[in-house]
Amino acid sequence: MTEREKMLAGLQYDCGDPELLDRWHLARALTLRYNQTDSRDSRAQRALLSQLLGGMGENLWITPPFYVDYGSNIYFAENCEVNLNCTFQDCNRITIGKNALIGPNVQIYTAFHPTNAADRLGVPCAGGFAFAVGYTAPVTIGDNVWLGGGAILLPGVTIGSNVVIGAGSVVTRDIPSNTVAAGNPCRVLRQNG
Repeated sequence: MTEREKMLAGLQYDCGDPELLDRWHLARALTLRYNQTDSRDSRAQRALLSQLLGGMGENLWITPPFYVDYGSNIYFAENCEVNLNCTFQDCNRITIGKNALIGPNVQIYTAFHPTNAADRLGVPCAGGFAFAVGYTAPVTIGDNVWLGGGAILLPGVTIGSNVVIGAGSVVTRDIPSNTVAAGNPCRVLRQNG
């Protein structure tokens, strides 16, 4: 099993693996170019996103700056809008349904580390740096979801369809469809619709 396969399976993996580092560096280069592309040049933006992302539907709008780890583990359905300064740490799959509205400064995390410090310490890789021991869990977002500005989604959460997540919320567990949820930790406030 490759380190990438371990990463996507949620097993302990080596962040310093050459295949993973090559993709990480490529994602840095592509996001740098994307973030510097003239906002009126939608053709160039779409070409860069097609190289960066794992998949995307029609009518995807991402306002730069936009930050990712690998990019290739992010999948958008159609008619999605991502506002500026969002960070998607895609060490596992991030799946976003159709008609998603993602506010500014939203952060989506798929990686986590052991809470015990001794278990977290990494082993130096070929380049000499000791990355922390890591695990991952996917994040899934349904259709017609609005993530308010500054929301943070933690590894392993699923947000159902037709959900509104309030600005500044920290989503630590699944949120069911057809609800409005907010807070830290995020909790359902009411039914939506």
